Amino acid sequence: MSSGGAMEGQSVEELLAKAERDEAEKLQRITVHKELELEFDLGNLLASDRNPPTGLRRAGPTPEAELQALARDNTQLLINQLWQLPTERVEEALVARLPEPTTRLPREKPVPRPRPLTRWQQFARLKGIRPKKKTNLVWDEVSGQWRRRWGYQRARDDTKEWLIEVPGGADPSEDQFAKRIQAKKERVAKNELNRLRNLARAHKMQLPSAAGMHPTGHQSKEELGRAMQVAKVSTASVGRFQERLPKEKAPRGSGKKRKFQPLFGDFAAEKKSQLELLRVMKSKKPQLDVTRATNKQMREEDQEEAAKRRKMSQKGKRKGGRQGPGGKRKAVPPSQGGKRKAGLGSKMNSGPLPLGGKRKGGQHQGGKRRK
Repeated sequence: MSSGGAMEGQSVEELLAKAERDEAEKLQRITVHKELELEFDLGNLLASDRNPPTGLRRAGPTPEAELQALARDNTQLLINQLWQLPTERVEEALVARLPEPTTRLPREKPVPRPRPLTRWQQFARLKGIRPKKKTNLVWDEVSGQWRRRWGYQRARDDTKEWLIEVPGGADPSEDQFAKRIQAKKERVAKNELNRLRNLARAHKMQLPSAAGMHPTGHQSKEELGRAMQVAKVSTASVGRFQERLPKEKAPRGSGKKRKFQPLFGDFAAEKKSQLELLRVMKSKKPQLDVTRATNKQMREEDQEEAAKRRKMSQKGKRKGGRQGPGGKRKAVPPSQGGKRKAGLGSKMNSGPLPLGGKRKGGQHQGGKRRK
């Protein structure tokens, strides 16, 4: 009996010791010791650890275990702080009230700007008109049930009618169903136009009218011609097959429709173009366009001649300028060398020259006199 009682007492002591060890291990998992306390931002669920990573330096090339232990300890400290917050029960769940965040986190995108007001919203604000909220469901007397005010399966849906009464002053042969469909398309187009105008007004842009036409109806001759030209070239053939008026002139600066070679099929034309390109690249003599070179030379000569004329006219203006009516002209008598000077631009005398006299730098009405 004594030996059995001793064994039972020993087993009880072992069980108590084991329970104490388990409790110590649990406390060790919850309690984390840090040399420097962590900085917590519970509003953002953020914990900042300022302790130096000495364990990572001793870990060597494989610090995965140390990183996991460090992350686990910091997460445990953050959870310990969350359990100190006031809690409440919401739908059989215990939740904590987070405080306001203290760390300002950067945004991924800029703060959205307030949407600009439409024209109607500006008018309503000016007049003090407040929008009235309407319920989405209304009573439909035809079906005898509540239906949506707008959209699919709405109340008082006139598109489901199989018979439409012809108005009093309307044409009896006119299709009222087609007229209703056309009116709806026009309303949709008008709403879209107003939406685009509101966007343009918000971005301070000016919407161009169709073909450059003013909505007032007062168009000039140039604007009408431009609009007519735009309408003519708005076809697939760029106005090639459009009929012209009897005295209509050909438009200026009208572009040509580009032509592209087929991607496959015409091997002969492709071979010819490639051989022609190789021939031009291998030829030592560059291709010379005689007509273009001649025109270029003539333009250069004309420019040089015009520059000389301008230079001589400026020189004549500096000497005395153009002689007006009744102006006096100095003449050198024949006994002093027989020469006479005349300013540029002055009229030459129709009388004969004295003996031995010469005209220097003179210019007659027909142009420059060459020696």
